[in-house]
Amino acid sequence: MSEHLVGDLKVIVFQLQDEEYGIPVQQVRSIEKVEHITRVPRTAPFIKGVINLRGVVTPIIDLRKRFGLQELEDTESTRMIIVSKEDIEVGFIVDAANDVIDIHKDIIEPAPEVVGSVEVEYIQGVAKLEKRLIVMIDLDEVLKTDQTLALQGI
Repeated sequence: MSEHLVGDLKVIVFQLQDEEYGIPVQQVRSIEKVEHITRVPRTAPFIKGVINLRGVVTPIIDLRKRFGLQELEDTESTRMIIVSKEDIEVGFIVDAANDVIDIHKDIIEPAPEVVGSVEVEYIQGVAKLEKRLIVMIDLDEVLKTDQTLALQGI
């Protein structure tokens, strides 16, 4: 695999329901345990609220709700993945943060029409790794309707 380093993408793999998803490592600020989230009135249903993360008020999005999946109670493995895109910092609540892997860009295929129950617009592609399928999240699309909320400090 080392001969393909130029085309490798380092990815944080996380879990929602029974599926594995990936976000490029350069877009991830940190992975945190779930802490107290302050609810904010009149926000989209998938926005859980905000947290004070090292002095920065950070909006938190429940990715299960965002993707139209069934909500679950937080468990010991539930995590917040703090992502950053063009000066916007947002936390995603996920079932678990599994690992960091290298994916060669050549094995990422375009998103099929239906991937589980997640809307295709949020998907950049799917990477096939041996017995694993990793759905690559399109951060721009996931954050699209949230950008104005995040910029307004929710």
